[in-house]
Amino acid sequence: MDSLVVLFPVSGVETIVFVPPLVAFVVAFFASTGGVSGAFLLLPFQMSVLGYTAPSVSATNLLYNVVGTPGGIYRYHREGRMDWTLALRMCAGLIPGILLGYYLRLAFLPDPRPFKLFVGTVLLIIGARLLLEAVGRVRGRPAAALPLDDSVPPGVQGLSPSGRLSYSVVAMLSLSGLVGVVGGAYGVGGGAILAPFCIAVFRLPVHQIAGAVLFATFVSSLAGVSFYSLLPVNGQVAPPDWWLGGLLGVGGLAGTYLGARAQKHLPESWIKGLLGGMVTLVALRYVFQYVLG
Repeated sequence: MDSLVVLFPVSGVETIVFVPPLVAFVVAFFASTGGVSGAFLLLPFQMSVLGYTAPSVSATNLLYNVVGTPGGIYRYHREGRMDWTLALRMCAGLIPGILLGYYLRLAFLPDPRPFKLFVGTVLLIIGARLLLEAVGRVRGRPAAALPLDDSVPPGVQGLSPSGRLSYSVVAMLSLSGLVGVVGGAYGVGGGAILAPFCIAVFRLPVHQIAGAVLFATFVSSLAGVSFYSLLPVNGQVAPPDWWLGGLLGVGGLAGTYLGARAQKHLPESWIKGLLGGMVTLVALRYVFQYVLG
C-alpha cells in the first residue's frame, strides 16, 4: 500500500493515489443530479482530510470544476436538456463576481480558521434552502422523476405556458454576480449556490436548470483559476496544485457524466433532500469547529 502513497509537492498533501479521484467521483455523481459539481463538498475534504489549508486550495477546487464538469455538460447537451440562454446569462454575472471574490480571499481570508466559518455559513444557507424545498415537496405533492422523453409539462412552476423557463433577467444577473463573489472566495465557481436559489427563489424546475448551472460553473471556474494563477494580490498569487486538482477532476469527469445520465430517473424531492443533507452536515461541522476554537 505504501507504494500507492504519493506526495503532491505544491500543496504538501500526501495520500493514496486513488483516494482523491474516488472521493471526487462519488461526490460528483450525486451532486451533478442537481446541476452542482460537488466542489462545495470537496473543499472541506481537502482542508479537513488532506490537510490542505493554504489559499491555493480554492484555486485547486476551481481546477477540479474545470476538469470535472465537461462530462455532465456533454450529457445534458446530448439529451437536449441544456438551456444555453440561461447558462450564458449566469456566466455574465458570475465572472465579475469571481474576480472580486478572489481578491477578498487573498486580501482578507488567508487564515483557514475564519475561512472555515465563512465556508460553514455559506453551506448552512445552501443546505437550509435545499432541505426546506425538499420537505415542502414531500408534504405536498411529490415531484415525479422526469419522463424518459425528457419533456416537462408547461404547468410546472418556473415554466411559461409555452414550456420555456420564466424568470427576471435582471434578477438572474444580479444574483449571479453576488454568487460569484462568494464562489470566487470559496472556490466553488458559484453553481452550488446558484442552483438552490434558482430552485427555491425563482421556482425553476431542477431538471431544467441543471445543465445550465453546470456549464456556468465550468466557465466561472475557468476564469477563477486564471485569476488565482495570474493576478497578484498584495504581491502574491495562489495558483492551484495542478496534479491534485487534475486527479480530483478525473474522478469528477466520470461522476458528473453518470450523474447527469441518471438524473432524469430521480424525483426532484430526492435530489434536493440528498444535497441538502450533505451540505448541512458539512456546514454545521465547520461552524462548531470555529465556535469551539
